[in-house]
Amino acid sequence: MVRVVKYQIIPNMESIINNLLSKENLFAISLFPYLGFLWFLTKSGKVPKLALIGFYLLLLFVAITIPAGLYAENHYHTTLANVDWLHGGAEFFLTLSNIFVVLGFRKMVITAENQNNTQ
Repeated sequence: MVRVVKYQIIPNMESIINNLLSKENLFAISLFPYLGFLWFLTKSGKVPKLALIGFYLLLLFVAITIPAGLYAENHYHTTLANVDWLHGGAEFFLTLSNIFVVLGFRKMVITAENQNNTQ
């Protein structure tokens, strides 16, 4: 009879990987590329101010969504998506962010069209 022994180089490696890839950690890690994106947009000076404000407002959406999600889990024992008034309140800031981005680029397009028409 042959006995197979399973060895792990790193104990609990599966648990470590699952913890690293948890939604909370991925959410936190995703902020770094977005902050880099904001830095490049700001430094370029080519993005309309209103649109840039919209991109920064997305951080406000994130800052509001995190405590709202925690409140939903602790108070209602469910996810944020299942608590309409909290979810709607948080999503309002995402909508506001999108409106600023659209209005900023819309203004830029209209200005460019007007300059082309006058030439």
